[in-house]
Amino acid sequence: MGEALGNLRRTHMCGELRKEHIGQVVTIMGWIQTSRDKGSSIFSDVRDREGIAQVVFRDEVSGPAHEKAKGLRREFCVAVTGEVVAREAINPNIPTGDIEINASELKILSESETPPIQVMENLDAREDIRLKYRYLDLRRPDMQRIFTLRSKAALSVREYFNDKGFTEVETPTLGRSTPEGARDYLVPSRNYPGTFYALPQSPQLFKQLLMVAGFDRYFQVVKCFRDEVLRANRQPEFTQIDIETSFVGEEEIQELNEGMIKKVFKDVLNVDIPTPFPRLPYREAMDRFGSDKPDLRFGMEITDISDQVKDSEFIVFKSAIEKGGSVRAIVLEGGADTGRKPIDRLGEFVKTYQAKGLATIALKEEGIKASIGKFFDETELLNIAEACGAKTGDLILIVADDDKVVFQSLGALRLELAKQHDLIPKDVYNFLWVTEFPLLDYSEEEERYVAAHHPFTAPMDQDIDLMETDPAKVRAKAYDMVLNGEELG
Repeated sequence: MGEALGNLRRTHMCGELRKEHIGQVVTIMGWIQTSRDKGSSIFSDVRDREGIAQVVFRDEVSGPAHEKAKGLRREFCVAVTGEVVAREAINPNIPTGDIEINASELKILSESETPPIQVMENLDAREDIRLKYRYLDLRRPDMQRIFTLRSKAALSVREYFNDKGFTEVETPTLGRSTPEGARDYLVPSRNYPGTFYALPQSPQLFKQLLMVAGFDRYFQVVKCFRDEVLRANRQPEFTQIDIETSFVGEEEIQELNEGMIKKVFKDVLNVDIPTPFPRLPYREAMDRFGSDKPDLRFGMEITDISDQVKDSEFIVFKSAIEKGGSVRAIVLEGGADTGRKPIDRLGEFVKTYQAKGLATIALKEEGIKASIGKFFDETELLNIAEACGAKTGDLILIVADDDKVVFQSLGALRLELAKQHDLIPKDVYNFLWVTEFPLLDYSEEEERYVAAHHPFTAPMDQDIDLMETDPAKVRAKAYDMVLNGEELG
């Protein structure tokens, strides 16, 4: 049974105590991180969301509190009163390392059994255990920083749009199902048996209604729901910053969002983001990076070598080109000495993206070693290397197939190699806009063209005539903001 708090109140957070507090009598409240009994002195680290403060229970100072402190264990919840004093053995690793608290009073508000997981940074524990004991997992400083960062970001967003004259409107959570990019979560209606509400994948219809109603500028930090395959960047429920404006074009929307990003990163991370962001047409993004959300923090761009190999008798290359596909390559700098087994694993990797295999050319010091060497002479291989910008010591990796498969497999391989070889710089924020997405995709199931994004996307003015003659070539006035290979919106 824990002691009652009574009239005792906290005067300071653990992590805010500094040398300027020396001589003050303070009361802190939090959880025991560690406790070390040295006999006449007991040293306990007390933790709250702001940090850790060392508390010393000295026999000659603390009296009954010293005796009580002998029973302290990890995650006991305590209230401690005492005088802030200079610390003899300074700990430079924590902000409060110059001081400690000479405890005069201790209240054990709640005891704890031995915790099944440790409340510490960079915890190495199974995810199911962390989720089972979520209340302990959420005590960890790195977890709490995530929530603090989200809170600061949301506040910054609201300040930004308020200053721009936007109105925040809470749209309904229960609505009717509309065509979106994933399946809906359905909620049965008690009053109308056999009918269902749908949880929103986005407030698309509602914000369009607001524009028709003359609200002009709307925003919302809103919870959305999508019933789709779970991945690290795909969750069943998520929060998005939703905005809509009237009487504007693409440039104004892009500039508005760039300003928001610039403010949020400065307010939350004290990072200056340069604007305007680069613009990259969808087709160019696919040609160069094999992705409509390219990570530009590193190179390794894709090269189309179809012209260099079109006269080859190698059936894989020849067949791909004859069927309207292509032969493309990426270069791993310094990778010429990559062993057979790692290359085989890369071959299996691209097969998961429907590629039939992976051809390689290693430009070694002692000569060229190529898996396709019996189909190409040295001059032809050197022509391929020149087209790719490869040099001695590099490894060229090649996929031949229809363009969709080539882009998928080489785009994924590019990222995989960058991770394996630590090519992605840390703490770099590389924003861009990917523009001119296809307006329509052909649905084999429905045997017709359907909206590639959503039905509110307009075609580019110069492509309107193609709607009747060649719908697949119509570009949309659609654009995605991309950060480090992740689509933000």
